[in-house]
Amino acid sequence: MTNERRVLIIGGGIGGMATAIALRKDGAAVDMVELDPEWKVYGAGLTITGPTLRAFRDLGLLDDIAEHGFFSKGGHLYLFNGTLLSETVSPSIEQGLPSSGGIMRPKLHEIMSERILGLGVNVRLGVTATDFQQDDDGVRVTFTDGSAHRYDLVVGADGIYSNIRAKLFENAVQPAYCGQMSWRIVAPRPPEMEVSSFFFGHENIAGIIPCSRDNVYAFILQPQPNPARVPDDQKVAIVGELLRDFGGPMAAIRASLGPDSSIVQRPFEFAFQERPWRTGRIILVGDAAHATTPHLASGAGIAVEDGLVLAEELRRADWNVGVALDAFTDRRYERCKFVVETSLAIARRELDGAPPQEIGVMMGQAMHRLAEAI
Repeated sequence: MTNERRVLIIGGGIGGMATAIALRKDGAAVDMVELDPEWKVYGAGLTITGPTLRAFRDLGLLDDIAEHGFFSKGGHLYLFNGTLLSETVSPSIEQGLPSSGGIMRPKLHEIMSERILGLGVNVRLGVTATDFQQDDDGVRVTFTDGSAHRYDLVVGADGIYSNIRAKLFENAVQPAYCGQMSWRIVAPRPPEMEVSSFFFGHENIAGIIPCSRDNVYAFILQPQPNPARVPDDQKVAIVGELLRDFGGPMAAIRASLGPDSSIVQRPFEFAFQERPWRTGRIILVGDAAHATTPHLASGAGIAVEDGLVLAEELRRADWNVGVALDAFTDRRYERCKFVVETSLAIARRELDGAPPQEIGVMMGQAMHRLAEAI
């Protein structure tokens, strides 16, 4: 393959950047457009499971994540009042691979964006695609800045609210709310906190994930029928009230809240696009195809896997794009559907007040399946 293979990636999130890295390493000439002129990243921290770590390793980013993130080997389970219930050890899915970890989202964005720029991906910010004209040999794409270019392949990686999905797919799915509001707080990591902590037995489920040598992110899952956002100046008071009954390490998070606290409020939404994921030479990846709630901590992982598998199928088909995109969908569809549906099932059981043991079994069975080779 030569640099004559031209690829456009629409969207500069984890799925888009992973796809750019994988295809650029194979020698494709890659353009990426991102509508946000500042290329901001939203969110606090990211939990990284074994399958996700495997995907990042295969993408060539594991050493960077090890340097800037935090790896752990298990977790502590508490009653909401701080009573320790159990200590768990998470096995590695492969010898030499960490079992789990966390990283701050802005740091992961920095790692991935620096990598794609270093590989020579042409990134244009504040620009997106407006029109697509396909023929047997490629796609002519017109952009919001008035320019137009021709590509062998177009990848829609523009997230859960994908404009590409809405514009080009007649059966385009609409995002739906699952009934849980999440609150995420960035806080200093106590030196003694080496593993994740999870709190049960309360209507609000909570947890703390170490994400670097210096920081953790704490989360609260609040049952809320109405996914209304609140003003920033009210978030500290609301989170303090949501954590009022919590003890143990979560009490320390509550005590650390102040005017400068970083708090991200996000309604948990999902959107699974039924087949097809492609139209001609245009393919959906990541959240544009299979946005999931975070209950299996696998959304980023399956997005990175998308990039790896797409590159592999293009190599295998010698860039017969139609054959490669069909093979990509065949390999990814059921795995990604499983993640979305199982995550939603866990959310519903949490809203029903299911005991933590039941939730643990659901998660354990799912992670066992996701440990299988992609």
